Amino acid sequence: MQPNDLKKILSSGLLSFPVTDFDAEGNFRKSTYIERLEWLAPYGASALFAAGGTGEFFSLTANEYTDIIKTAVDTCAGQVPILAGVGGPTRVAAAYAKEAERVGAQGLLLLPHYLTEASQDGLIEHVAEVCKATNLGVVVYNRANCRLTPDSLAKLADRCPNLIGFKDGVGDIELMVSIWRKMGDRFSYLGGLPTAEVYAAAYKALGTPVYSSAVFNFMPKLAMDFYHAVASDNHAEQNRMLDEFFLPYLEIRNRKAGYAVSIVKAGARLVGHDAGPVRAPLTDLTAEECDMLDKLIRKQGAQ
Repeated sequence: MQPNDLKKILSSGLLSFPVTDFDAEGNFRKSTYIERLEWLAPYGASALFAAGGTGEFFSLTANEYTDIIKTAVDTCAGQVPILAGVGGPTRVAAAYAKEAERVGAQGLLLLPHYLTEASQDGLIEHVAEVCKATNLGVVVYNRANCRLTPDSLAKLADRCPNLIGFKDGVGDIELMVSIWRKMGDRFSYLGGLPTAEVYAAAYKALGTPVYSSAVFNFMPKLAMDFYHAVASDNHAEQNRMLDEFFLPYLEIRNRKAGYAVSIVKAGARLVGHDAGPVRAPLTDLTAEECDMLDKLIRKQGAQ
């Protein structure tokens, strides 16, 4: 897939990040990962991101990574494009980019580099090296220790024609407005804050109508219903779903650091699509928290 074709796909619709299935010992479980993708693919997401943050990219080995991306590509072929998460040290991220392209991914999400702080010049070089390593379209994820300024993005846009997307995980409205005004339609813009539904209407007003939904992993109908309510400016329906599900969901998610992933895996188990435990350093929800989540899910009906 050509980068500009991917950019068009990412400019509309709902996106999601499938969790990665592990068995009781924490090993990748391919069989149920395939079943998960087969269940989610028909619901209408514009693209799926394999081995992203919700897919616990940060805990995967290199061999597991190859298996996960290839499984996602093969399972979803002809149904929905697969973008692969890449990240870590610059040369490691570039190597993952090459591997994802080799096994058939249609695009890449560049997650933040590992550990260290960096200047804007350093961040530019990091992103540019990964883009140079592949012919695939790349979306850069602005969060944590990788926070690019509008000027840095402008320099990268000139150097890297295959850098086609900007995903925001910071929530700085001033920064988003500045980036949008400077870069215009050079990029596709994705909302990427945890539980992005809560911010979706505000981001749409900023020129960012597309976002990624973690809840899609276990409540795909609800996630699509909410997206359509945002797309049609149906504020009454948005507010109903926020009050009935998303805001109470946040109260559980915010109990511990890392629960943005853990609560999604708990939800998947509760709806009959068990993805196994999270890996360290994440921790699973308690039994009490799972009961709270189960009550929220049941109120929404069958998916």
